[in-house]
Amino acid sequence: MTRLMITAALVLVVAGIATVLQRRKPDAPTQPRGYAVPAQLDRADFERSDAPWLVAVFTSATCTACADAWDKARHLASEAVAVQQVDLDGGRALHRRYEVDGVPMVVVADHAGVVRASFLGPPTASDLWATVAELRDPGSTPEGCDHHRSAPPG
Repeated sequence: MTRLMITAALVLVVAGIATVLQRRKPDAPTQPRGYAVPAQLDRADFERSDAPWLVAVFTSATCTACADAWDKARHLASEAVAVQQVDLDGGRALHRRYEVDGVPMVVVADHAGVVRASFLGPPTASDLWATVAELRDPGSTPEGCDHHRSAPPG
């Protein structure tokens, strides 16, 4: 009977120690969530809302890759393509409205504001320019250059 009591007491002590050790175990590291790209933009939120195409470049002054993305995108400006930089400092409301939480983000939207292509991170000039060319004039990208087009979000 004494042995049974000692065994039961030891089992309780071991179970208690195991519970304490398990509670002290750190949580698993947080996992990054994917950055969401808006599916629709309100063209009235951007300059030149009457242009058939909009290239919006969401940036931050503290991001060196953002300057590179803007430099590539700004050359697309034309009568048919409005290009606008939306820096976090001056455009915080638009970053919040479209839930932009990763920069640089380049979004190409049509006249209705439907996002037709996007780039997270700085795109290459050829990828960005070919994507806009293909959207404006389907079939203009040479055969075999499908990798230049970004799929629409969703």
